[in-house]
Amino acid sequence: MDFLSLAKERYSCRAFLKKKVEKEKIEKILEAGRVAPTAVNFQPQRILILDDEEKLSRLKECTKYGWGAPMVMIVCYDKNVSWKRKYDNKDEGIIDASIVTTHMMLEVQDLGLGTTWIGSFDPKKVREIYEIPENLEIIALLPIGYPAEDAKPSDAHDKRNSMEEMVYWNEF
Repeated sequence: MDFLSLAKERYSCRAFLKKKVEKEKIEKILEAGRVAPTAVNFQPQRILILDDEEKLSRLKECTKYGWGAPMVMIVCYDKNVSWKRKYDNKDEGIIDASIVTTHMMLEVQDLGLGTTWIGSFDPKKVREIYEIPENLEIIALLPIGYPAEDAKPSDAHDKRNSMEEMVYWNEF
Protein backbone atom coordinates (compact mmCIF):
# COMPACT_ATOMS: atom_id res chain seq x y z
CA MET A 1 0.00 0.00 0.00
CA ASP A 2 1.31 3.47 -0.75
CA PHE A 3 1.84 5.82 2.18
CA LEU A 4 -1.05 8.23 1.60
CA SER A 5 -3.52 5.34 1.26
CA LEU A 6 -2.20 3.86 4.50
CA ALA A 7 -2.44 7.22 6.29
CA LYS A 8 -5.99 7.84 5.02
CA GLU A 9 -7.22 4.35 5.90
CA ARG A 10 -5.82 4.40 9.45
CA TYR A 11 -8.48 5.25 11.99
CA SER A 12 -8.86 5.27 15.75
CA CYS A 13 -9.96 1.73 16.53
CA ARG A 14 -12.17 1.54 19.61
CA ALA A 15 -13.32 -2.09 19.49
CA PHE A 16 -11.05 -5.12 19.60
CA LEU A 17 -11.26 -8.88 19.37
CA LYS A 18 -9.82 -10.82 22.30
CA LYS A 19 -7.33 -12.47 19.90
CA LYS A 20 -3.69 -12.10 20.95
CA VAL A 21 -1.30 -10.25 18.65
CA GLU A 22 1.41 -12.51 17.27
CA LYS A 23 4.98 -11.92 18.48
CA GLU A 24 6.29 -11.30 14.94
CA LYS A 25 3.73 -8.51 14.49
CA ILE A 26 4.66 -6.97 17.83
CA GLU A 27 8.32 -7.04 16.78
CA LYS A 28 7.48 -5.21 13.52
CA ILE A 29 5.55 -2.55 15.44
CA LEU A 30 8.47 -2.07 17.81
CA GLU A 31 10.91 -1.94 14.89
CA ALA A 32 8.86 0.86 13.34
CA GLY A 33 9.28 2.78 16.61
CA ARG A 34 12.96 1.93 16.86
CA VAL A 35 13.79 3.36 13.43
CA ALA A 36 11.73 6.53 13.89
CA PRO A 37 13.72 9.76 13.74
CA THR A 38 14.54 11.49 17.03
CA ALA A 39 16.29 14.76 17.82
CA VAL A 40 20.06 14.35 17.45
CA ASN A 41 19.31 10.61 17.19
CA PHE A 42 19.31 10.42 21.02
CA GLN A 43 16.48 7.83 20.89
CA PRO A 44 14.93 8.57 24.31
CA GLN A 45 11.83 6.45 23.69
CA ARG A 46 11.01 3.75 26.23
CA ILE A 47 8.03 1.44 25.76
CA LEU A 48 6.32 -0.74 28.35
CA ILE A 49 4.20 -3.54 26.86
CA LEU A 50 1.20 -4.79 28.83
CA ASP A 51 -0.23 -8.12 27.69
CA ASP A 52 -0.85 -9.82 31.02
CA GLU A 53 -4.55 -9.94 31.99
CA GLU A 54 -3.95 -8.69 35.52
CA LYS A 55 -1.77 -5.80 34.31
CA LEU A 56 -4.29 -4.88 31.61
CA SER A 57 -7.19 -4.97 34.07
CA ARG A 58 -5.49 -2.31 36.20
CA LEU A 59 -5.57 0.09 33.25
CA LYS A 60 -9.19 0.87 34.23
CA GLU A 61 -7.79 2.69 37.26
CA CYS A 62 -5.88 5.06 34.95
CA THR A 63 -8.30 5.72 32.09
CA LYS A 64 -11.81 4.88 31.01
CA TYR A 65 -10.43 3.93 27.59
CA GLY A 66 -8.74 0.78 26.38
CA TRP A 67 -11.68 -0.97 24.75
CA GLY A 68 -10.58 -4.44 25.82
CA ALA A 69 -7.49 -4.53 23.62
CA PRO A 70 -5.33 -7.62 24.20
CA MET A 71 -2.26 -5.45 24.65
CA VAL A 72 -1.35 -1.87 25.45
CA MET A 73 1.94 -0.10 24.87
CA ILE A 74 2.82 2.70 27.25
CA VAL A 75 5.05 5.08 25.30
CA CYS A 76 7.44 7.19 27.35
CA TYR A 77 10.65 9.11 26.89
CA ASP A 78 13.66 9.35 29.18
CA LYS A 79 14.14 12.96 30.33
CA ASN A 80 17.79 12.17 31.11
CA VAL A 81 18.43 11.14 27.50
CA SER A 82 16.25 13.47 25.40
CA TRP A 83 17.79 16.40 23.58
CA LYS A 84 17.17 19.90 24.98
CA ARG A 85 17.18 22.94 22.67
CA LYS A 86 19.99 25.29 23.71
CA TYR A 87 18.04 28.53 23.21
CA ASP A 88 15.31 27.82 25.74
CA ASN A 89 16.09 24.32 27.06
CA LYS A 90 12.88 22.97 25.47
CA ASP A 91 12.78 19.21 25.91
CA GLU A 92 12.29 17.57 22.51
CA GLY A 93 11.46 14.20 24.10
CA ILE A 94 7.72 14.67 23.73
CA ILE A 95 8.19 15.24 20.00
CA ASP A 96 10.48 12.22 19.71
CA ALA A 97 8.00 9.97 21.54
CA SER A 98 5.17 11.34 19.39
CA ILE A 99 7.04 10.53 16.18
CA VAL A 100 7.78 7.04 17.51
CA THR A 101 4.13 6.55 18.44
CA THR A 102 2.96 7.69 15.02
CA HIS A 103 5.37 5.33 13.24
CA MET A 104 4.09 2.45 15.35
CA MET A 105 0.45 3.37 14.71
CA LEU A 106 1.03 3.32 10.96
CA GLU A 107 2.78 -0.05 11.19
CA VAL A 108 -0.17 -1.35 13.22
CA GLN A 109 -2.48 -0.30 10.37
CA ASP A 110 -0.22 -1.86 7.75
CA LEU A 111 -0.32 -5.17 9.65
CA GLY A 112 -4.13 -5.24 9.63
CA LEU A 113 -4.39 -4.42 13.33
CA GLY A 114 -6.03 -1.47 15.05
CA THR A 115 -5.03 1.12 17.62
CA THR A 116 -5.78 4.60 18.84
CA TRP A 117 -3.73 7.15 20.72
CA ILE A 118 -5.01 7.46 24.28
CA GLY A 119 -3.99 10.79 25.73
CA SER A 120 -6.71 10.91 28.38
CA PHE A 121 -5.17 9.09 31.33
CA ASP A 122 -4.03 9.83 34.88
CA PRO A 123 -0.22 9.92 34.59
CA LYS A 124 0.27 9.64 38.36
CA LYS A 125 -1.84 6.48 38.47
CA VAL A 126 -0.06 4.99 35.44
CA ARG A 127 3.30 5.72 37.05
CA GLU A 128 2.22 4.24 40.38
CA ILE A 129 0.49 1.10 39.09
CA TYR A 130 3.13 0.17 36.51
CA GLU A 131 6.10 1.39 38.57
CA ILE A 132 7.38 3.76 35.91
CA PRO A 133 10.58 5.50 37.01
CA GLU A 134 10.49 9.26 37.57
CA ASN A 135 12.96 9.93 34.73
CA LEU A 136 10.42 8.59 32.22
CA GLU A 137 7.74 10.94 30.94
CA ILE A 138 4.54 9.12 29.90
CA ILE A 139 3.24 10.32 26.52
CA ALA A 140 0.66 7.88 25.19
CA LEU A 141 -1.18 4.64 25.78
CA LEU A 142 -1.62 2.53 22.64
CA PRO A 143 -4.19 -0.26 22.82
CA ILE A 144 -3.36 -2.69 20.02
CA GLY A 145 -5.24 -5.65 18.61
CA TYR A 146 -7.38 -7.05 15.88
CA PRO A 147 -10.34 -4.77 15.17
CA ALA A 148 -13.72 -6.18 16.15
CA GLU A 149 -16.18 -6.88 13.32
CA ASP A 150 -18.13 -3.72 14.22
CA ALA A 151 -15.04 -1.49 14.50
CA LYS A 152 -15.21 1.48 12.16
CA PRO A 153 -13.89 5.02 11.81
CA SER A 154 -15.76 7.79 13.61
CA ASP A 155 -18.15 9.93 11.60
CA ALA A 156 -15.57 12.73 11.70
CA HIS A 157 -12.77 10.57 10.26
CA ASP A 158 -12.85 12.07 6.76
CA LYS A 159 -13.52 15.64 7.85
CA ARG A 160 -10.34 17.61 7.23
CA ASN A 161 -9.56 21.28 6.95
CA SER A 162 -8.75 22.54 3.48
CA MET A 163 -5.17 23.13 2.37
CA GLU A 164 -5.94 26.88 2.42
CA GLU A 165 -6.76 26.68 6.12
CA MET A 166 -3.57 24.75 6.86
CA VAL A 167 -0.84 26.06 4.57
CA TYR A 168 0.65 29.53 4.22
CA TRP A 169 3.37 30.50 1.78
CA ASN A 170 6.09 32.87 2.93
CA GLU A 171 3.98 34.69 5.52
CA PHE A 172 0.94 34.24 7.76
